[in-house]
Amino acid sequence: MTAGFSEVAAGVHVLREPVLAVNVVLVVGDGAALLVDTLSTAGQARELAEAARAVTPYPWTIVNTHHHFDHCFGNATLAGPETAIYAQVQAAAALRDRSGAVRRAAYEEMRAGHPALAEELAHTQLRPPTHEVHEETVLDVGGRRVVLRHPGHGHTDADLVVHVPDADVLVAGDLVEQSGPPAFEESYPLKWPDAVADLLRMTTPATVVVPGHGEPVGVDFVREQHAQLARQAWLIRAGHTGSAPPERVAAESPFGARPGLIAARRGYAELDGTA
Repeated sequence: MTAGFSEVAAGVHVLREPVLAVNVVLVVGDGAALLVDTLSTAGQARELAEAARAVTPYPWTIVNTHHHFDHCFGNATLAGPETAIYAQVQAAAALRDRSGAVRRAAYEEMRAGHPALAEELAHTQLRPPTHEVHEETVLDVGGRRVVLRHPGHGHTDADLVVHVPDADVLVAGDLVEQSGPPAFEESYPLKWPDAVADLLRMTTPATVVVPGHGEPVGVDFVREQHAQLARQAWLIRAGHTGSAPPERVAAESPFGARPGLIAARRGYAELDGTA
């Protein structure tokens, strides 16, 4: 890891991991801190801990925005015996009850493009969350109010956003992407626009939105991505109604043909009741 944390608002710091451009957010309060996401491996997590300790000596609570490897496989390294780890209930269940399958999926996803990382993932110890969020949970982080909210199905069935109202920062996880198109592999593309609309209701014109990957963005970027997701959902519904093959829907996707094809297949599965 080549860089440390950068402060994007008062007491809110962002670190971007260089390989997959994953963002980790550190919120510092009076005598306590909150770490949002923990990266992919024990090695990455150890470097993350060093970077966080350069910012604050305070003990942290951990939040996983969802159960994908790049956001939570560092849990075991960063959490002490008494550390609370929060996640949406379905993400907690995946890491607790299907850890082998989650680890295998991570290995398969990375083995072609990042074989060394894939090998690390295959042997990474997973630590499931200790606290489950159903719809909304409010934390006190050293006197700072932090809201954990599940805005509905979107990138996965288990996304959490993290709102720090006093700093006007919203951590969106992979519901918002800046460094590439949204990832639709486990998504609910017909519901995703509603999830983003929900998180937009937590913003002001000045809100800093930290996406799951890439540079922090403003509200206008999120609104544009919401419009693209809504367009994608409309195309899927229209294609399904007309019995068009998913490839035809993908050809018109605002995100490009490859992400559009994955989205179309997932959306058709939603409409068929198999997603």
